[in-house]
Amino acid sequence: MNHKSTLKDLPQLLCGPLVRHVAADHFYLWLVTQTPDVPQVVCWIDGSSCEVSITEHILPIGKHAYVMLLKVEPAHTFAHNQQVNYDLVWSANDEQLSQHHDFLLYTGHSSPHFIYKDVVDQLFHGSCRRPHHTAQDGLARVDKEIQTHLDRPSKRAALLLHTGDQVYVDDVAGPMLASIHALIDVLGLFDETLPDEQLNQLDDLIRHPNGYYSRQSLLPDTKANEALTEKFFGGVKKPIFTSAHAGNHLVTAAEVFAMYLLCWSPTPWRLINVEQPSQLNEEQANRFRDEKAALDGFVKILPQAARAMAHSINYMMFDDHDVTDDWNLSAAWELTAYQHPFSKRIVGNALWGYLIFQGWGNQPTVLQPLIDESNALLKQPLVEQADAQDELIDQLLDWEQWQFALNTKPKVLILDTRTRRWRSERSIRKPSGLMDWESLMEMQHEIMDEEAVILVSPAPIFGVKLIEAIQTVFTAMGKPLVVDAENWMAHRGAANTLLNIFSHKRTPQKFTILSGDVHYSFAYDIQLRREKAESFIWQITSSGIKNEFPASLLEWLDRLNRWLYSPRSPLNWLTKRRRFAVSPRLPTGRDAGERLWNHSGIGWVSFDQDGAPSCIRQLNADGGETEFLKEES
Repeated sequence: MNHKSTLKDLPQLLCGPLVRHVAADHFYLWLVTQTPDVPQVVCWIDGSSCEVSITEHILPIGKHAYVMLLKVEPAHTFAHNQQVNYDLVWSANDEQLSQHHDFLLYTGHSSPHFIYKDVVDQLFHGSCRRPHHTAQDGLARVDKEIQTHLDRPSKRAALLLHTGDQVYVDDVAGPMLASIHALIDVLGLFDETLPDEQLNQLDDLIRHPNGYYSRQSLLPDTKANEALTEKFFGGVKKPIFTSAHAGNHLVTAAEVFAMYLLCWSPTPWRLINVEQPSQLNEEQANRFRDEKAALDGFVKILPQAARAMAHSINYMMFDDHDVTDDWNLSAAWELTAYQHPFSKRIVGNALWGYLIFQGWGNQPTVLQPLIDESNALLKQPLVEQADAQDELIDQLLDWEQWQFALNTKPKVLILDTRTRRWRSERSIRKPSGLMDWESLMEMQHEIMDEEAVILVSPAPIFGVKLIEAIQTVFTAMGKPLVVDAENWMAHRGAANTLLNIFSHKRTPQKFTILSGDVHYSFAYDIQLRREKAESFIWQITSSGIKNEFPASLLEWLDRLNRWLYSPRSPLNWLTKRRRFAVSPRLPTGRDAGERLWNHSGIGWVSFDQDGAPSCIRQLNADGGETEFLKEES
């Protein structure tokens, strides 16, 4: 591989910092460095220097790559709307953010900062950041909004919520895969021993004729697991890795780790040149060149994305593409995927990447046992510990504490809708409920007696009826994988339990549901009639950060949905939920009656003092915006 720079040319910091979990008396910084040297953290609160104590946790992922999570405890607690500046200083080589990482700083400012808020008055939210999509990056729009209100804390967002598909492990462009392999080489990211006779290590995968654009032929399919797939899927081909773009599906942990570094920081790109692999045929070579043009645009604005995350408090929840398309869609999928050691390793490696790069910063103390196990594993050559790696993956797949809450006002509850599913009692081929009864009861307990709550559900709870109807038809035909038939109403038990939670007299009267996943944006007002009171629910969907739905298809689906499910339509009467009155909000700037907004970007929601949305906007990545709910003057 040809490299642009050497590690000696680069500063210690390779990725980050990202501001992660924040409370009144501490905050966490997540970063990746070349060496295990821990930086000093310098902190200012409202411009005044503040002494801090540091607790560091370090995880080696390669010879020249160390993931760090630093707990910073200032001598003084934070107050609402307080600005907290921070800098990182490596005394050994005289490196600090304010001098060596100027792309992280706004003009006129000498260090990054975030705004602490104990009341969530405003927030950003979005999902689906696909690097090689031709759309612009919504995180760059976050950066622009921060810059606009840089010195006005009351106008700044309390949180930046990444609500799913922060990376696409199952949908990787050829140039990105080549970059991943080059970065693995430069940083010495740890290789592993794969549970496959022909593909024993990463180099076997890279050199294989089908290692680029044809990996689906190497992944477990009907031949690799014929008995199970015939029994559960009737011979449907490739029931595990179902993405239409799985030709470059990531396999090893090192590939997953490198993907995150390249998606979150411009610095690693300085180490590599993107070279076209020699084994590509003419058609693949043309595709490679087209994807490289889109990827070049992504890399160009990565500094703005990195700066936005360095100035925001970031919380993250996985959805399917963070691991693999249709992850845990049905009991049959689970049985097939987890019975095969190779597919189980692929899924497990992606979930391991989520733990280290995303989940760890959400709730560090809760996830520390998994980090400790990871640290013990990585202290010895990973390539010699296949059994130990599989044991860690078993722990990851059995873990039941990915869901978490923020004790803000209103309370924020981020739901895990992927790993604790309510399997269908009628057929293991049918879609599972997005949460099982136990996890739904935990959710109810968490929000009991709250006046208002913000729920993050990666998939919308109240979706577009026509699209859900299409999913139901394909499910009835035994083809749920064809249309990603995952929605809350697809499983009767999960749907009824969830609606009963909304109806419970001790659950909040104000629910704001933030979702993504679908690659278009919309907002619904839902009024729920319940005993002695009414509940008000706002379903707000923002997607994608860097992805869009096919424009002409979405236009027709939107139009047909309005025709087929209008208030006077028999279809609407037959599918009406009697206790609910659902009113779609119309985005400004669309033709009369159109409800769906199809631009990459980021969602923005403001809340009033009672915890109800007072303004709902979708900010386009390339400029402009729409309003679903306008702020009252």
